[in-house]
Amino acid sequence: MTDRPDPADAAHWDAVEEATELMHEGRFRDALYALRDAAKADPRNPYAYHFMGVALYELGELEPARDAYRAATRLAPAYLGARVNLSHVLRMLGDLRGALAEAQAAQRIAPDDGDVFYALGRAHAAAGNRPIAKRYLEAFLKSNPELEAAVEARQILAALEAGSGPLDLEDD
Repeated sequence: MTDRPDPADAAHWDAVEEATELMHEGRFRDALYALRDAAKADPRNPYAYHFMGVALYELGELEPARDAYRAATRLAPAYLGARVNLSHVLRMLGDLRGALAEAQAAQRIAPDDGDVFYALGRAHAAAGNRPIAKRYLEAFLKSNPELEAAVEARQILAALEAGSGPLDLEDD
């Protein structure tokens, strides 16, 4: 028996396709306009809000990105990418408790996901939980991440080894 795609989910993806292409071209402001139109057309489209968060993040608008990711997770609580991205933005905004909570929620959805390990490692490192951060970052490296993320994880691990307490790292 084959699983049939959810027609509403497929329509949600179709509604953001043009915007995601614009983001791949680095046209984040144009993508943001398209995503706002998609959200107006269907306020229950979690992808519109998630990718709005991505575009806002790329434009340096962290608080609006946080709000967009939160909207996506309210509409689709199991949307892993939105939870992971929300965790990173909350950490960057200094809400370490929120960042840890979102990373832990993501882990309940996907216990062995590399991106979840990275979010957990970064949040624990920022909170000064060095042994826990180290464990998650090492698990992340075992997931065969992309080169840039692996380099960042190794830099954080080196900083964890070098001191104690919370880390003050350059952010994403």
